[in-house]
Amino acid sequence: MQCALPHGTRPGLVLAGGLSRRMGVSKPDLSFDGSSLLAFVARRLAAQVSDLAVNADGGSATELSLPVVPDIIPGHAGPLSGVLAGLRHFEARCPAASHMITVPVDGPFFPVDLANRLMEFADGDAIAIATSSGRVHPVFAAWPFSLADDLGSWLADPENRRLTSFLARHLHREVAFPLIDTPLRPVDPFFNINTPADLDEAVSLLDAIR
Repeated sequence: MQCALPHGTRPGLVLAGGLSRRMGVSKPDLSFDGSSLLAFVARRLAAQVSDLAVNADGGSATELSLPVVPDIIPGHAGPLSGVLAGLRHFEARCPAASHMITVPVDGPFFPVDLANRLMEFADGDAIAIATSSGRVHPVFAAWPFSLADDLGSWLADPENRRLTSFLARHLHREVAFPLIDTPLRPVDPFFNINTPADLDEAVSLLDAIR
């Protein structure tokens, strides 16, 4: 089956294969807004892309009727391993696509125009990366399929795991996003849930950010 086309040919991947060490439990399975954190993030990204998959090893991902794409590189090689798995998954399914959008499962408040804005800067072989308040958020990005082979070769060396080191090898463009104005306080759209306290804060912000 080929990519659907409601947003052009623009596949998306939720990166949900992390170890959740600081949280202590699986982040994708966390209860959030009446379902799981993974389900919430998947719905938010699905509205922006033509096709959707989840990079994970199973768990709640199997309950969402979405393709589950496990890491190709063994041993929890980090987010780049998930990016590579997604590129390989979609390159046959979405042959007309130039880039794949990624978001992490622990960043539920990413902008509703994230994919559109990233793709404005993701021409040719350029990687487009989200920023806010001067900080770079490289897992919120548009990745060109043309870099899949180089990424595979890079990750074949177990010394190559740092996302920022891979980015330094390639043309990449930063795309700035504003803070979200809420009645409570300005909120970073790339707010990251790493700890139980972060989860409590994210739940308290839900109604203000919808």
